[in-house]
Amino acid sequence: MGSATREATAASRAALEAASASISLALADELFAAGRTIGSSLQLRTLLGETAGDDANKRAALTAVFGSSLSPVAISLLETVVTQRWSSIDDMLAGIEDLGLRAVASAAPQGADLEGELFSFGATVTSNPELELAIGSKLGEPAAKAALVDRLFSGALSSEALAIVRHLVQQPRGRRIGQLVADSTRTVADASGYLIATVTAAAPLTDAQRVKVQQSLANRYGRTVKLNVVIDPSLIGGLRIAIGNDIIDGSVATRIADLRLQLAG
Repeated sequence: MGSATREATAASRAALEAASASISLALADELFAAGRTIGSSLQLRTLLGETAGDDANKRAALTAVFGSSLSPVAISLLETVVTQRWSSIDDMLAGIEDLGLRAVASAAPQGADLEGELFSFGATVTSNPELELAIGSKLGEPAAKAALVDRLFSGALSSEALAIVRHLVQQPRGRRIGQLVADSTRTVADASGYLIATVTAAAPLTDAQRVKVQQSLANRYGRTVKLNVVIDPSLIGGLRIAIGNDIIDGSVATRIADLRLQLAG
């Protein structure tokens, strides 16, 4: 992330925080929809994403396109986004998506497990090649993908998780399902004040093991950590943990592989 995007992201998040009293799932849906509209129009995204563009013209364009369809709060947040200086147009679209995801996290009921729902959705899709192709195909119509998600997951996901998934499949911005879910999960977790760790184990963890791993990671990173557990018998034993950009690999399979390399050397 370039310095311009970091500053623009911080300003956009600050604007969302200032509007905290007005945050709702409906606002998140408005931001998601606006991001898709901007992303689908070369002319509009070029105008709004041009770093040297006139801010008054950008505000006027937003009013002309969205003035009758979005709430004043959504328009105000979008004005903040488009009048920042982003490193790229895609970063600007990511900034709008970031606000939508954070709005969903803020609007979710107390105790909601959005991260777990997103993880479950990703696991379901990636375990079914036909479904992954249908949802991830570049040739598919965005509306058809959203309709497919509604049909298959409306009873399994909360309205908040469904809103996120519907948006992601309609505007993947070059990301595959696994990356879409990972990115959105990290953002939702960050908005809620904690980190997500994906723990791969040879067998299911006991409650005591989960608590021990969570506490160890919390001590290491200084934040509350939630676990998503993946079972992979090929690890033989031990754990492989991915948290942010860090990989902690204590699996038996890796130790054996390292030993073989040492013996071969």
